[in-house]
Amino acid sequence: MDIATLQDRLAPIFPGLMGVRLTELSDQRVVAEMTVRPDLCTAGGILHGGAFMAFADTLGAVGTVINLPAGKRTTTTDSSTKFIAGARVGSVVTGESVALHRGRSTMVWQTMIRNADGKLCAVVTQTQLVLDAA
Repeated sequence: MDIATLQDRLAPIFPGLMGVRLTELSDQRVVAEMTVRPDLCTAGGILHGGAFMAFADTLGAVGTVINLPAGKRTTTTDSSTKFIAGARVGSVVTGESVALHRGRSTMVWQTMIRNADGKLCAVVTQTQLVLDAA
């Protein structure tokens, strides 16, 4: 699956609403950007923690989807987030998700999100369960 196809799949759902833009894609790594809009921020104009988490969850899910065998689907079963710094409204954050484990029943992805200055803002590790498609 290529970036354009995946971007089209994301467009009508929550990641599309958030403005997630895929920029790089391989079976081991997913990179994306997202503009920090006011509606994704806390009252102080800083990207909301839930937006960081949803951005990272999207990247790990995309990484899993491109690794799924035919007839399988995925869902997140576990996610751990460490917040380190903020990202200001009007800036762009970049997320890089790398595969730590790509198994038959689970996949584990770690996403590092950086602000426009390149400073690490959050580290998210998540487990994706591989399920039979319904």
